[in-house]
Formats: sequence, structure tokens, C-alpha cells
Amino acid sequence: DMAEPIQQLTRNNNPQERQTIPFTLIQRKEKLGDLLYEKRQYGKAKWACIKMKEKQYEQSICLGFMKLMRYICEQNSSGLYLGITIPIVTIVHTNESQSAMTPSVTVAYYLPEVLQEEPPHPFDSDIIIEEWPSTIVYSRSFRGITNEDSIMREINLLAAILESPELCLQDTFIIAGYTNPAAANRHNEIWFLQRP
Repeated sequence: DMAEPIQQLTRNNNPQERQTIPFTLIQRKEKLGDLLYEKRQYGKAKWACIKMKEKQYEQSICLGFMKLMRYICEQNSSGLYLGITIPIVTIVHTNESQSAMTPSVTVAYYLPEVLQEEPPHPFDSDIIIEEWPSTIVYSRSFRGITNEDSIMREINLLAAILESPELCLQDTFIIAGYTNPAAANRHNEIWFLQRP
């Protein structure tokens, strides 16, 4: 039954039910009191990931999110509801000139702290548990829907603000979603990944 976890995810008045992915804040860059971006370090961690390749980005994230929700909601080897962590992230890729996105994306769910050592196995063979290395990201917040146009706009905006965008991967970016993918006024972030 998907109703309860989706309600939990969309209930913004109950943030204590959702575990935020831990990170260390390295730097905040502001201009005239407005936050331009944050530089953060995320530790090594295990994620449940699913690769999607629908015609449109919106379809890929919605379908990927629903498959991950089934895993979170008892379709796993523990038979338990795993709990919501935020953000749910989507790895996107662009062509070399950063003018367009490729259709293949990866939607990923950070496993809660208590499950990091031994993550429950997904029943869906499309979901893979991956261990991601510690990573430094440059993060900029934005609101609204996420589609190819809005993502490319946010990539260009953050690239223009960063002093040294060449220190980051040039064709791989992360969209971090803090609200249900179906919500209209979503809270999102664009993440640039510092080269290892």
C-alpha cells in the first residue's frame, strides 16, 4: 500500500518523520544576503539505485521513484517499511557541450543510517544497492518542476556562479528532490560533483 509513505513524504509539517542525508558544510557563498550555493561533503554511503530511460525526464523520475517506494514499503528482504530519507536524488548526464541532457538517469534513495551496514535486498531486480564514495558537492537550491529545460537552466546558472566550475565533473550532475515528484512547487537542488 503506497498511500501512507507517499503521504509521509508529502507532509511538510512532519519533517521529523524523514531523515535528512547527513553532510558536512564546508562553505556558504552569499551575495547581498542571498545564498548563491553551498559547498558540502557527503560521506561514503549505500544507496538503492534504479536506472531509467523514458522519453521524458519527468516520466523517468516518477517511475523510478515509484519503484523505489515499493522497495521502501516492504518489498524488500526485511519485509519492513524502511523509512523516508531526503533528498531523493537523480543523476543526470549532459552531452559534452552541456547543451542537452541524455535520456538515461539514475534515481537513488539513501539508505537510513540503521540500514547502512546491512541493507535489505530489493525484490525488484532493477534496483541495485551501490556504495558511493565520499563526495564534495556544490549545491544550489531552486523551486518548481524539474524537466530538461529547468535542469539545463539550473546547470548553466550554477556554472556561471562558481569560481572554478572546471574542478567539477562536466557531464554528470545530481538533482536532489526534497518533496514528492508530483508536487508543483517542489524544493530541489542542483549538485555539481567535485572531481575526485
